Amino acid sequence: MSWLYLVAAIIFEIAGTVSMKLSDGFTKAIPSILMILFYLFAFASLNFSLKTIPVSVAYAIWSAIGTAAIAVIGYLVFKETLTVMKVSAILLIIVGVVLLNIDSESSEQDKPRLNEQHKIEV
Repeated sequence: MSWLYLVAAIIFEIAGTVSMKLSDGFTKAIPSILMILFYLFAFASLNFSLKTIPVSVAYAIWSAIGTAAIAVIGYLVFKETLTVMKVSAILLIIVGVVLLNIDSESSEQDKPRLNEQHKIEV
């Protein structure tokens, strides 16, 4: 269920960012209100996803997919430029998220961790 919340958080974040663009600096009421609502839903969904997904993984996936999607939407819908540098940067973000996710799935038993007194357990 946490992964569904993360997907919802990503969709709401993308919708909020598109609404932000459409709000034209808070000069248009409906997109401005939608932006606020979508971001509230995005952060609530992200919060629920953190019940079982590590924050480093959830936030990285949320921000990376949102960034990549907004770059594509900006290009397709808002006629923004999409340069080789932007595409390369987005690919690096995605590679970073994949590596972070792979690392989080590796055995947690082999890694030192903090206990309740913030001391390292071995």
